[in-house]
Amino acid sequence: MEELVRLGDIEQAAAGDGRPIWAAQGRHDGSLGPGVRAWRHGSALAVASPDLSQRDRLAIQGDRTDAITLVRRVMDEIGPSYRPFAEAPLIDAVVRQIPGLVPIHEFFWMETASRPGTAPAGVQWLEARQEKAATALFDRFFPDSYAQPGRIGVRRWAGILGSLESGAAAEPLAVAADAWSAIGCGYMAGVCTHPAARGRGLAQAVCGFVLDDLVHRYGRAALIVDAANTSAIAAYECLGMTKYLSGAARFSPR
Repeated sequence: MEELVRLGDIEQAAAGDGRPIWAAQGRHDGSLGPGVRAWRHGSALAVASPDLSQRDRLAIQGDRTDAITLVRRVMDEIGPSYRPFAEAPLIDAVVRQIPGLVPIHEFFWMETASRPGTAPAGVQWLEARQEKAATALFDRFFPDSYAQPGRIGVRRWAGILGSLESGAAAEPLAVAADAWSAIGCGYMAGVCTHPAARGRGLAQAVCGFVLDDLVHRYGRAALIVDAANTSAIAAYECLGMTKYLSGAARFSPR
């Protein structure tokens, strides 16, 4: 097992897969993010990233036999708080071979290296007071979102402002965040629309705006979406994103 300490080595080993590159949380000087560690064994790659999107995460990739061996060794070093995630068949294989690991759920990792090229009217990066106003959207309609205004790693919010009633003050109607982005992989999260404003294409406009900026800045944009959220998946595909069925696992309490 070889430990990797440079982002360039992870990018080479990842062979285009955005998941380990995102987990690396790379910096401009080519180093890894705070507390991030990475290893390679044969064709397998594992990147352990603490407190990434509200969880300690372990991105894994590669041949199943090599990956199972690598995960066993890595978990001895990093401990059971880390949750492996990867393409769904690889997670299934790891869960079958490593005692104590249980699957959590399947989701789609979606990414693109192409800018949507959209310039939707009315979308803007929100000011601090507007971000604070967006908190009410999450309190009322999306309290389980990992990305919320004021949380660590959530850098910027884009949104569309408007009034739901005549004469009312403008408020955020649809928002999305640049959250946990890093060199080589921007990341969008916290997509939320007020129920009274749905069906008007606002979320897709905001997402197109954010994705365009992330690809421009980082060369790639990614997100995670529940596998059952077919409407969101279709919207992201319309913006040029490709989906990859993925899974995650955790260690069950003893």
